[in-house]
Amino acid sequence: MNINYFHPADQLVMFMQRIYDKGMTTTSGGNLSIIDDDGNIWITPAGVDKGTLNRGDIVCVKPDGTCIGPHKPSSELPFHAAVYKMRPDLRAVLHAHPPALVSFSIVRKLPDMELLPSVQKVCNDLRIATYAVPGSDQLGENIGECFAKGSDIVILENHGVCIGAQTMFAAFQKFETLDYTANLEILAKRIGKVKSLPDEAIRMTETTTHLKMDDFIPNSHTSEELAARRDMITLIRRSYRQGLFTATHGTYSVRLSDGSFLITPFGMDRAYLEEEHLVRVKSGMKELGKTPSRAVGLHQEIYDANPNIHAVLLAHPVHAMAFAVTDAKFDPRTIPESYILLRDVKRIPYGKIYTEQKETAKVFTDACPAVMVENDCVIVTGESLLKAFDRLEVMESTAHSIINSTAIGDIVHITQDEVEDLKIAFNLKD
Repeated sequence: MNINYFHPADQLVMFMQRIYDKGMTTTSGGNLSIIDDDGNIWITPAGVDKGTLNRGDIVCVKPDGTCIGPHKPSSELPFHAAVYKMRPDLRAVLHAHPPALVSFSIVRKLPDMELLPSVQKVCNDLRIATYAVPGSDQLGENIGECFAKGSDIVILENHGVCIGAQTMFAAFQKFETLDYTANLEILAKRIGKVKSLPDEAIRMTETTTHLKMDDFIPNSHTSEELAARRDMITLIRRSYRQGLFTATHGTYSVRLSDGSFLITPFGMDRAYLEEEHLVRVKSGMKELGKTPSRAVGLHQEIYDANPNIHAVLLAHPVHAMAFAVTDAKFDPRTIPESYILLRDVKRIPYGKIYTEQKETAKVFTDACPAVMVENDCVIVTGESLLKAFDRLEVMESTAHSIINSTAIGDIVHITQDEVEDLKIAFNLKD
């Protein structure tokens, strides 16, 4: 989906709906705008339910200040206009009050941008704008000053966040990523000592292998492949709705019977993926005209080393990732389902999935179908896509339960004798 072909009003409705559906704003909170090539500012209206916006609700503010539309423009129009004035390179502004970022705004601190490599690539040069009355010219000046200094992301004291970008999708990507890392930091600090990444570690993730693969032209698409594409899209969309990964981060793959596999594409919005966007990889080559995920090499190594694995999911569920960015131990011996599906989840040091892919692939066994990569991701595998997805859901649910338990008491894990009983009852292999 190329949103550049969507009318500004339609873009604002589309992204406000996504923000509202993900619980990152309220009925009355938040506002979005886009400035077009004629200098018109298209902005969400004041006093209209954010959950039911339609294109007719969007207000067009002409360069002379004339407003076209059935509603008044958002009361925050002054700071949107200030951003565009200070930064003519920006064409979209997003403002919202997601709980995690509001938490940082009311303690007047910036979230840690170095917990995961993907965060720093999307979000950088954050600043805090001094508090002023919402809708006031002073607030516009305070925010505009931050943008004038080169920042695209500004935390507003006791208010929320303002983000500018060249497109509304780019603004949303920054917003979603920032909100994710804010939630991650809050959860992580509840369970252990948080570990940040140094700059040189973040640079380790810069790989171009996925861009250098030779192309092949598929002669046909078997019913097996078409079914796999359908099932992958169904679960990718579900994963996005459930917060198991973000708009552009998270990789799913499925192996086909001829040894090739399907994998998610690089850099495309997971919320709008279609079957034709998935990339088939065969004998080290990729489908003509498509770019696979940067993790394609790791997925290939896992399949090569494990003939019984037919699906690999790399994701960033926030509760599970709280363990990956701390020294806290993730122990799935909580309820029988968690242990049966996850068994012994191993921790892999940061960077190993880039520098030692063959060795990483060998970690996966019947007794270790899932791993946690420090400060990076979780990887789950399965003999089918559904089994791998079930494991991913269970991992996140288990992590959520463990974090919640810290508020009410000490965990009593299933004993080793009880684990042995489960192995016998469910025929679990070591």
